[in-house]
Amino acid sequence: MKIYTDIEQFQSIKNPVLTIGTFDGVHVGHQKIIEKMKEIAKQTNGETVIFTFFPHPKMVVNPTNHGIQLIQSQEEKFEKLAKLGVDHVIVFPFTKAFSEITAAEFVSDVLISKLNIHTIIVGYDHQFGKNREGNLTYLENKGKEYGFQVIEIPAHEINAVNVSSSKIRHALSEGDIETANHYLNGSFEIWGKVIHGNKLGRTIGFPTANIGVDDSLKIVPGRGVYAVTVSIDGGKPLFGMMNIGVRPTVNQELKETIEVNLFDFNEDIYEKSVRVCLHKRIRNEQKFDGITSLTAQLNQDEKTIRSYFHL
Repeated sequence: MKIYTDIEQFQSIKNPVLTIGTFDGVHVGHQKIIEKMKEIAKQTNGETVIFTFFPHPKMVVNPTNHGIQLIQSQEEKFEKLAKLGVDHVIVFPFTKAFSEITAAEFVSDVLISKLNIHTIIVGYDHQFGKNREGNLTYLENKGKEYGFQVIEIPAHEINAVNVSSSKIRHALSEGDIETANHYLNGSFEIWGKVIHGNKLGRTIGFPTANIGVDDSLKIVPGRGVYAVTVSIDGGKPLFGMMNIGVRPTVNQELKETIEVNLFDFNEDIYEKSVRVCLHKRIRNEQKFDGITSLTAQLNQDEKTIRSYFHL
């Protein structure tokens, strides 16, 4: 898969089959569109192109109160799109000026002059351009004028999938990892590096790796204890349990942390890159009456998670 951060780098390809969107999460709805793109590209001997944006349009339109929490970082998104078989991704720099261009300008100056599209695939409710003046009917009329094909993903197909990035964010905020993973058709992941913590875990027999998340805009799931698998520097997955929260039994600062205890593992991994795949939340975070009660619960958590993974 080729990635372009400058549209001028995009060289002419045969019969581009394109769709447009932010593609946060690359969920099953997005995947349905991508499968349609690949189908049309195969029929027309073309190549698939995703036209997406960075930064997220909401961050530009409302910079002080955008409230954006990304399901996937840019790197995670690119990896998922590549696995799905997308040929080209154009990451267009979304600016205030770009938000003001008309639908006519976008079609003529971008879709035709820069990309020379053969086919564009959009949802039934797709809108674009200044004041969202462009829509499906508008594209169909422009398609007749410029000679490109417009394919609609009908409402009943989109509704049948019944998923949106907002639904995934809600599930994650509730700690409902299994629902989020179902919508994503894969595991929700946290990418980051192992950073130094206060090392309290090792004093009670549960040493943990503190995770510093790579992308500050990445959504962090609701507090609790999770069954996870972890890859270190791209190595094979290891099993473990992760806590997201403030560790109320032992922590006086009440600063939220992400900590992973890896089963049957005892190596120095500070500053190493890790990829944490979340599979299931097994309980909420809670405050215990002391270290003894906390340790007993952690032992039970480990048993629960080992059983979940059939270890």
